Amino acid sequence: MKVLIAVVASLLIAAPALAQRKDCEELKSEIDAKIKKNGVKEFSLEVVPTDQVKEGVGAVVGSCDGGTKKIVYKRGG
Repeated sequence: MKVLIAVVASLLIAAPALAQRKDCEELKSEIDAKIKKNGVKEFSLEVVPTDQVKEGVGAVVGSCDGGTKKIVYKRGG
């Protein structure tokens, strides 16, 4: 759980810098690698239009395509 909090916190800190016209698949791949590097094995990342992000369903860990889409992290498989 501590690892998850650390991963999410570090990604949220970096999110504003990454929001500039970064390709969603490229950013998703980078976030995936960081999470795996921290030892998390079962998780999913999903690219969702900003207006369709639901509160309480995962954590937003990135923003891409100029802020029009968000990357949502969910624990488990």
